[in-house]
Order: sequence, then structure tokens, then C-alpha cells
Amino acid sequence: MTSDDRPRAPVSRRERPAKPALTRQGIIDAALMILRDEGLSKVTMRRIATALDTGPASLYVYIRDTEDLHAQILDTLLAPVTAAAPGAGSWRDRLKALLTGYRDVLFAHPEIARMALSTQPSGPNYLALGDAIVGLLNEGGVPDRAAAWGLDLLLLYPTAIAVELSSQKSATRKTEDLTALAAQIATVDAARFPHLARLGDELVSGAGPDRADWALDVLLDGMLTAGPHTPRKVS
Repeated sequence: MTSDDRPRAPVSRRERPAKPALTRQGIIDAALMILRDEGLSKVTMRRIATALDTGPASLYVYIRDTEDLHAQILDTLLAPVTAAAPGAGSWRDRLKALLTGYRDVLFAHPEIARMALSTQPSGPNYLALGDAIVGLLNEGGVPDRAAAWGLDLLLLYPTAIAVELSSQKSATRKTEDLTALAAQIATVDAARFPHLARLGDELVSGAGPDRADWALDVLLDGMLTAGPHTPRKVS
């Protein structure tokens, strides 16, 4: 028997390097790495378990389910937004800047934006974002109930815009679609669609920051003037 044919001595488990202990944050960090490299569709418990050299079942000790995981990914991405300095300007300007930071996170991660429409975000950074928004609304004189109910609207608007603008269509295709819509409106039958014909180009004007800024002003102005809600009686 040659030296190469001699049986190899088994390696004791004690001699193997110990794997890092599983933690909730470690799982989220692994998920973020997969998200950046492969996209949200690949962020599954099985894929994360493979990256962490463990079994999928062990992850459920720390993460409730995939929806919980996605919510925590968004929460981690929001950390720079909530940690940023408040900046200068009126309460309205600071609020718009905060919402713009939230929107930019979703722009950078379009799959997370689509997820945010169907999954309730949670976590310390999301709570800090909500608290900062309500604080600025209070500073501006928005009534408490309007601030509490309006929080959802203020977060929903940039989320929806991010989803719309981060679709899989190319910038060229989006421009072509908008041009086609404008052309259709310009030649619409005024007898059948009188209001659309009258508004004409206004329907597709103001794309970009101006229109978004106007929309936020509409929401904020409405909150400032909102009175107590009285349910309508059903006759």
C-alpha cells in the first residue's frame, strides 16, 4: 500500500471552525446581500439558509415568515433616512424632504416598493419615520386625528409613485406610452368625453417633481382643514 492509499484520519467536529451563531440581524443582512446581487424574487428562506450554511427551519426561530423578512429588509434600508439630520426650512419643507428620502429608498429598490404595497412595514426605523412625520404634522398645526389617519396617505403616495416609475419598462418605453396617451387625449371625441377634451394637455402636464410636490401640498392642505369625521348614515 502506497502512502497515497492509506486511509485518511477522520476530522473531528471539534477541529472544524465554528459557524457564527444565527441572529435575526444576521439573517436580514444575508437577505440584503441576496437582494442586491440577485433580486427580491431570490430572497427565500431556502436561499438564505444556503448562504448561512444552515437549514431553512432554523430561520423561523428568528423570522416569522417571508412577509416578516421583507418588512425587515425595508426597515433596514430606511436607517439612513431616519438617521439624517432634520435640515432647515419650514415644517412642510422638512416633511417633504423626509418623504423624498423614503421615496428614494424605494426608487433604488423597486422590488421592495412593490412589496411595500402589499406588506405592512414594521421595525424601529419605520416607526421612527412615522413618528417624525407625525411630529412635523403636529408642528404645522394638523389636528391629531388627521395626522394619525393622514400618515398612511403620506406614505402610500411616494410608495405608489415608486412602483409606477420603477416598472420593468425602459425609460424610452415609458416616454412612448406617455406620448401615445397625450396624442389620444388630443384627438378624443369631445361629444363623448367632454371633460377630458376640455382639459387636454393639462392631464399629462407637470410630470416629475412639480406634480409630486403639488400632490403632497393637496394632502397636507386637506389635513390642515380636516374636521372630525362623522360617519354617513345609511338610509
